[in-house]
Amino acid sequence: MSTLLEADGPVKLFTLANELHVTIATISNDLDQLDAELRPHQLFVNRKRGYGVEIAGNEADKRAAITSMISRFLSPFDYVAMVKENIQHKKTVQPSDTISNRLLGLVDPEKLQEIEDLVRSAKKQLPHDLADSAYVGLVVHLALAMERLQKGDTITFDRDYLQQLENTKEYSIAAKMIRELEKSYQMKIPDDEIGYITMHLLGAKLRNSEDYFLEDASLDVALKAKELIGFVSDYMDLDLTGNNQLLNDLVAHLKPAMYRLERGMNIKNPMTAEIKKNYDDFFELIVQGVQKVFPRMDFPDDEIAYLVLHFASVILYGEFETGLNVLVLCSTGIGSAKMLATRLKQRIPEIKHVDNKSMFEDWKKDIDQYDLVLSTIPLNDFDDYILVSPMLQKEEAHRIKKAIRKQRVTKPLSKKQDEKTPRPAGQYMRLLKEKQMTLSTVMDILTYFKNDQIDGESVQSILWQLCNKLHENARIANPQAVLKKLLDREQIGGLGIPDTSMALYHMRSDDVQHPTFIVASLQQKITVKAMDGSKVGMRRVLLLLAPQNASRQTLEAVSFLSGTIVKNKASIKLFETGSEDEIKQFLAKQFYEYVQNK
Repeated sequence: MSTLLEADGPVKLFTLANELHVTIATISNDLDQLDAELRPHQLFVNRKRGYGVEIAGNEADKRAAITSMISRFLSPFDYVAMVKENIQHKKTVQPSDTISNRLLGLVDPEKLQEIEDLVRSAKKQLPHDLADSAYVGLVVHLALAMERLQKGDTITFDRDYLQQLENTKEYSIAAKMIRELEKSYQMKIPDDEIGYITMHLLGAKLRNSEDYFLEDASLDVALKAKELIGFVSDYMDLDLTGNNQLLNDLVAHLKPAMYRLERGMNIKNPMTAEIKKNYDDFFELIVQGVQKVFPRMDFPDDEIAYLVLHFASVILYGEFETGLNVLVLCSTGIGSAKMLATRLKQRIPEIKHVDNKSMFEDWKKDIDQYDLVLSTIPLNDFDDYILVSPMLQKEEAHRIKKAIRKQRVTKPLSKKQDEKTPRPAGQYMRLLKEKQMTLSTVMDILTYFKNDQIDGESVQSILWQLCNKLHENARIANPQAVLKKLLDREQIGGLGIPDTSMALYHMRSDDVQHPTFIVASLQQKITVKAMDGSKVGMRRVLLLLAPQNASRQTLEAVSFLSGTIVKNKASIKLFETGSEDEIKQFLAKQFYEYVQNK
């Protein structure tokens, strides 16, 4: 497969047999199997007597097949590590050696190093973080793309969809990356490549616990996530519907997952087989739930396994009187990291708190904060850690307990803090300041909240009236700019809340001076596109705005507000038909509980 995908044209069966040291009959038999393996990638083996053999299909599918092949025989992390090792030790790759060496031959090591530097720089410009797997996946994708482009193999990208992507921050970052690569490689790279890189960036967001529903079209994903949580809750007779952490985590995962699946960008989950084995009944439950909630979307087992991790990390969670602070270096994504944290707390009651950090972060600078360092990947330049698997096997838990017992003997006065040990004054001050910022945001939103009657025949005229009022009240600086951004946002995807008569128009901008939430009741119904692609007859506009550089506390509060809109059927009904006083009372109660629990 590697040889044929690398080839610029057809390869003779004799050449393949000679290179691989087997008979032509063996090659012919293997090609039958290869053809079956390539069909899911929309590729096939083309064989003609006297012509030779080649892999037929479009370039995008060939790249996907190469990436899949790397994932199958090597993790992307191992792949990049091996390429780096080849650079460091100046090794020359022998194509006929091992599978891994043959795969290494697909990419020029020096080029991969250069591309990784470029991706690292681009990562800093993104409005969100990248999961480790997405970071490495993008490095491998770009390296392969450059190799293929230099051979003259180009891809095509849907023009209409490319225009939609042009308004995103990720597109501008991808375009800058392509321009840098053009200079470095001294070649013209088609804009179609920008589209594919943008898809990688959009499809690989990592939110951790700070997924803000305000951004983009997260609310429609939240509706689906709530439906899935409800399905699991009903089946297990266990109420998970009020678990905001689970909701945030599911939205953080589902949003890029749906994006990937819609565009054929499947990801590899290295733990799928183990998860299916250990949680077979629960795995099937999630399959049923996904089929019900996403009837027109085909979720592969690898994606289902990630969803199982999210639910399992909540269902298995246990509260313990704990004491140790643990750092986990984990590169398998937020779902697996949370599962490992849960298992640690479940099996080792002494553990108080678990921090997960990326292998690419500067984790050593805070190492003194932790009693124990665990890693799911080997660390070449650090010795004082325990290597564990993401699923935490029994023997691994035993090793950790042994290390804890040893530490208690050698370090009786641990650096950890518990409830009996007072925090430093500065830490209390910081926590009070954060609570003050949260309270300030909440009071600002509640004080200005309004439910106005608006008369307008179009979305634009209604939003213009609202923007003017906000400008008059010093909530926004530039009504024209805010209006344009709201209308641009609507072009990216529908904002109507499915099965309601409401639409949530939301955005962040430098022109927004205060976090603001208002409701506008319309005198006549206007049909708008819904978040799920259907249509809704809009009778109420919900307008939610936040400053572009708002604090984390402000964004969390605004995100919480957007989540309360679709909290349950009663809340949806209230925002759909309630008076200003009724909605304000409801928001005040919800925010009061929110601040109390912070």
